[in-house]
Amino acid sequence: MGISRRNFFKILSVAGAATATARTPARAWESQAPSEAYGCIVDLTRCIGCRKCEQACNEVNKLPPPDRSFEDLTVLDRKRRPDEKTFTVVNRYYSGRIDERDQLIPTFVKLQCMHCQDPACASACIVGALSKQENGAVNYDVSKCIGCRYCMVACPFEIPAYEYHDPITPRVMKCTFCYERVANEGKLPGCAEICPVEAITFGRRDTLLKVARDRIKENPGRYVDHIYGEHEAGGTSWMYLSAQPFEKLGFVTLPDHPMPRLAETIQHSLYSYLWSPIVLFGMLSGIMWAFRGKGERQEDHEGGNL
Repeated sequence: MGISRRNFFKILSVAGAATATARTPARAWESQAPSEAYGCIVDLTRCIGCRKCEQACNEVNKLPPPDRSFEDLTVLDRKRRPDEKTFTVVNRYYSGRIDERDQLIPTFVKLQCMHCQDPACASACIVGALSKQENGAVNYDVSKCIGCRYCMVACPFEIPAYEYHDPITPRVMKCTFCYERVANEGKLPGCAEICPVEAITFGRRDTLLKVARDRIKENPGRYVDHIYGEHEAGGTSWMYLSAQPFEKLGFVTLPDHPMPRLAETIQHSLYSYLWSPIVLFGMLSGIMWAFRGKGERQEDHEGGNL
């Protein structure tokens, strides 16, 4: 005896629901943060907005020449974001502080990929083109990239940029943390090496946190009691000290837990024992059956009476 389409969909829906409610040992999420990662502390109280870091980044990464000279500080009159041609930028903020001449005191903020301890971009990448390295860098492998741009959506700092102008071999572009330079040549990142006022300090992340805490403790009137990047998004390799609240300087407010934790927990739960396709098919079947048009359901009914 045959079954109608209606009964077929019902059976699939029940099977899907039963599968979804069955107990499955889902793998718990685990942090992939390297224990000995390197990082940088940017002390915004020292930065003078000279843009030397932008120039060094451009030269080290062999990026296209800028539209305006690195000596041209009028670019600071507008807020900028890193893009496919510029891996780091310096922006200027006025938080209301006034000097002895009644002039507004600016705060300069260097912006680049934060190289998260548990990067959301790497978690979202379906082909493994982005990966967290032991030295702290979030590395990009162009040979694996398929141009899906999920990393751009996933990044809480909105950093990865895409080469839309290149239709043949487009790449996702962002700060490399001078990965090859640090790993193979034992050098500092270009921006940290060139900074004339030592606003950027490179070293082991755990050591940098101690340095930052000591600065705050020794100069409580100079810094806000917070190290941005110590805990935000589960922690980042680039961290900041500031005299002004970070929310006044363009920094996004983020939870302390890593961004991939919830998404990967759901994924692992769904795909344990490859039951996810069955669950999904069952759910879709149920939805299709529930929302079929009145005419189709009437057709099934009349057909069953023949």
